[in-house]
Amino acid sequence: MSCPLISNANTIRVTRVDACGRPVCGPDNAYVFDCFASLDMEANVEEGETIQFKAANGRVCASKKQCDSFLGYNTTLNFFAASPELVEILTTAPVVFDYAGKPIGWDDCSIPCRAGFAIELWADIIGEDVCPEEDTGEGVWQYFLLPWISNGRIGDLSLGAEAVSFTLTGATRAGGRWGVGPYDVMAQDAAGTPGPMLAPLSGTCHRRTFTTTIAPPEPSCEYQPVEGELCEVS
Repeated sequence: MSCPLISNANTIRVTRVDACGRPVCGPDNAYVFDCFASLDMEANVEEGETIQFKAANGRVCASKKQCDSFLGYNTTLNFFAASPELVEILTTAPVVFDYAGKPIGWDDCSIPCRAGFAIELWADIIGEDVCPEEDTGEGVWQYFLLPWISNGRIGDLSLGAEAVSFTLTGATRAGGRWGVGPYDVMAQDAAGTPGPMLAPLSGTCHRRTFTTTIAPPEPSCEYQPVEGELCEVS
């Protein structure tokens, strides 16, 4: 399959990362959901200046445009689920618990600056030849990874007669330590054995995108664990 056609977003997983962009291992550090409207990734580019050599008569003798600088992506996530666990990972907002210790809400406080989260998104791929000829896997998806997003904050909230949606904004950072990641997101062999990414993500990168035959995780309304080989060796 050389020309994948992306039809729609399917599933998102968010993972807590520390102040160095490393995945935080443990039972309460990830969340999987599909109740969202969109994930926008706007490129943040600083355009290079144009240097001109202009003669006294006004003629431009020579000019050179400096290289543009890619600063990352400004991200906007529009979602519907008012999950304290999800909001806590995205914004570090303190969770409010009931008498039985069940999360029932959160406090909106300061904006996190150093720590953050990673976003993985699986999008459906359509076409007559999207499935591999081998009898492996359940389909094909386009996989997007933003390994380190910081400054996550919930935007304006309007309560009225319409359905309520939440908007979270943030910005990607480079220099993270995601590596190959703690999850099985890529086939390791012709048999379709699930495993982590085969090559680590460079610390200078803001996003990785590839086609995978490994199905996305199932959505859940509670924290998910961060485990795997990356956690065992860290």
